[in-house]
Amino acid sequence: MSVENSNFQSDMLSTGRKTVPQDSRKARRIIAVDPDWCLDIVPCLSKLCLQSIVRNFQEKPIFKELTFIQRDFIQERLSPSLPLHVTANVISDGLYWKRCCEQKWDICDVSHYGHSWKRMFFERHMESMIELFIPDVTEPKTILNLIPLCKDYVKRLSISQLLPPIKEPQKQEEEYGSELASVNEYDGASMDHFNFSILLDKMTNLEELHLVYRVKQCGMNFDWKMFEMTDRDCESLSKALKSCKTLKCLRLCESNIEDQKCRLLVRYLLDHPSLRELDFSHNLIGDRGARAISKLLTRSKLEVLNMCDNNIRDPGAKAIAHALSENSSLLSLNLRLNRLRDEGGQAIGKALLNNHTLRHLHLGANEVTGPTAIALAKVLAQNNTLKSLNLSCNNLGENGGKALEEAMSHNTSITECDIRLSEVDEDVISLINQVVWTNQTTKHLECN
Repeated sequence: MSVENSNFQSDMLSTGRKTVPQDSRKARRIIAVDPDWCLDIVPCLSKLCLQSIVRNFQEKPIFKELTFIQRDFIQERLSPSLPLHVTANVISDGLYWKRCCEQKWDICDVSHYGHSWKRMFFERHMESMIELFIPDVTEPKTILNLIPLCKDYVKRLSISQLLPPIKEPQKQEEEYGSELASVNEYDGASMDHFNFSILLDKMTNLEELHLVYRVKQCGMNFDWKMFEMTDRDCESLSKALKSCKTLKCLRLCESNIEDQKCRLLVRYLLDHPSLRELDFSHNLIGDRGARAISKLLTRSKLEVLNMCDNNIRDPGAKAIAHALSENSSLLSLNLRLNRLRDEGGQAIGKALLNNHTLRHLHLGANEVTGPTAIALAKVLAQNNTLKSLNLSCNNLGENGGKALEEAMSHNTSITECDIRLSEVDEDVISLINQVVWTNQTTKHLECN
């Protein structure tokens, strides 16, 4: 230390001022030029690299080469708005797709999608694209470009509406003279609704398809044509279904399907390699359509058939019964809200004497009476395969109720028997319910 510095320190001590530390370097403080500069520890190089990957992911996506911890870091920080062609086949199922779903939809129940967030995102995204597709307005390539990105993850599509083409304004004379109007208001369009032939053969993992031909919010533009499948729709869909070899479940409800369309659909579903469930409920299918369905039962491996709320009468029921007597795969048959009457009901009962696979039968609200109940009572006394029987909202009467009661007293397999609103005495219903409860308890004990 120089003499000059020594004298300076002595002067400071003698004047009573604050003592300066012996080593003045310890009192130094650096004031940063950058106002955002702080004293935090500098991030490690690996974290800086990961942050750089996040910033430049769209130009150079790096993900599969990283460790699981590093992938989680990336998924937490990537923007959910990145283009799908960048993220779809790069980022695996996990937090990123959960963030994408929660950003797009308020309700996200991943349990309905096999607990896969990625599957949820692509299924719901594809559904939305199809539901908003307007023929001759929306470019088909918007769907075609999405297929390679989502086909590995989509297993189910549930389409709740299908939009028709935009109707051209009618001329003034057509406004007041309906006889001048065209029979088909959409004759000029290339398609009546979304054409599934461009999609289904490319969806290599699709197992379930649920369709409803309707418009959910038609407002003042209401027209009955918005709530039906056209002949052209039916033909294109039928061919598309045949090409979708992985399809296990088809539900086509509330679409005004009558006999002709039903027969066309069934013709292309014959010998389908994987179809196990068919739901044509709430349509206009009659006996000719039912005969086509009976042919399908003999040439497929259907396990569930739902024809609820159609126009099937006893000829159609007899055709289904004939197929049922030879079928060895069907587990559930729902014919509720048809018009089978006793001829059809008795035919079903007779068929079950030879069928040993059907477990669930629903004949509710079919105008059947005592003879049908007596025919089914014979089944209950012999058949140990049937687990549930629904005859509610019929007029079984006293004789029918007693026949069912007698048969149930010897039955050990029925765990559900619904005969509400069927003109059966309450005491009989109580005895039948007691047998059902005993069978349920026994079944529960056997399972445990």
